Amino acid sequence: MKNSKIWLSSPHMGGSEQKYVQEAFDTNWIAPLGPNVTGFENDLKEYLIENKYAACLSSGTAAIHLALVQLGVSRGDEVLCQTFTFCGSANPIMYQGANPIFVDSEFETWNMCPNHLETAIKDRISKGKRPKAIILVHLYGMPAKINEIISIANKYEIPIIEDAAEALGSSYKGQKCGTFGTFGVLSFNGNKIITTSGGGALICNSEEEKNNTVFYATQARDDAPHYQHSKIGYNYRMSNISAGIGRGQMEVLDKHVRLRREMNTFYKTLFANIGGINVMSEPNDDYFSNSWLSCILVSEQFGYTKNYIIKAMADCNIETRPLWKPMHIQPIFKRYDYYGQGESEQLFEKGICLPSGSNLTDEDKNRISEAFMSLLSRA
Repeated sequence: MKNSKIWLSSPHMGGSEQKYVQEAFDTNWIAPLGPNVTGFENDLKEYLIENKYAACLSSGTAAIHLALVQLGVSRGDEVLCQTFTFCGSANPIMYQGANPIFVDSEFETWNMCPNHLETAIKDRISKGKRPKAIILVHLYGMPAKINEIISIANKYEIPIIEDAAEALGSSYKGQKCGTFGTFGVLSFNGNKIITTSGGGALICNSEEEKNNTVFYATQARDDAPHYQHSKIGYNYRMSNISAGIGRGQMEVLDKHVRLRREMNTFYKTLFANIGGINVMSEPNDDYFSNSWLSCILVSEQFGYTKNYIIKAMADCNIETRPLWKPMHIQPIFKRYDYYGQGESEQLFEKGICLPSGSNLTDEDKNRISEAFMSLLSRA
């Protein structure tokens, strides 16, 4: 009999989600507003930092889009975007008719390189094209070199959209990711550290910005007794049902972070004496990663290529994936300018995401360990 599938990152319910969802049904709050939406936004505000405001939306991509809208990004503008990321970071730039300019990574955190960023800013300004925004990503839950990047952004007066879609629960020098930028972005997709089945949030610096976000997210309806619209709006608000799941998930967020970090420790122990495999790790104590996904880089010393390992794990019914393919080599984005020296391409060529869920069992860990030991015995 074939073993059950070990997933990369599957949803993990805590138990109280149904209570909030049932309350929504019992009170007939099914629409994209209601006490669960308000409660979830307050839970996020309390968890992150009190002087921030959360607006719950349909996705993290929607959050990035509404951040760009509120920063005035429009057709022909340029937005600097981390190239090593999921397309959801870059696509909203295109929604606005703007042009993404891609910036490569550094090897310590795998996130946006401050040196490449400043090079890009200087070059764009010299061409008469001052960027309207910077989209920074905390990849796989690892905080970026945020202090250096903020310093550069402030120097050139360019706002930061902080994409913390993968980094809820991560922090840098004790401050939660998602709270450093002009806007912060969270995702509650089904594979994230907590989920609302699908959803996201925009983290704002003022109640006015939050209210503007909600305005745009609910079709930009003017304050009038009839349906009147003076601006283009979007159908981006989170439903009260989804927010109820989120409220239950917030109760187990810290537990999920702890369990995913334990998975990262499991991989560090597993590969401690194996040459050719390096586990993604925090550079120093300033960084606290939620270890949303544990990732490895595979060198020739291991004896097998990235693709061979992925296929071997699949044969054992264990899901793994390559790292994100950089945006600047994606067919849709290849024509846009890029600043870097191929760092993300090197990571993509050697990197693998491993099963990292907070619901993985000891039996799952044993199967993963045995699968890798089997590979070693053949090397």
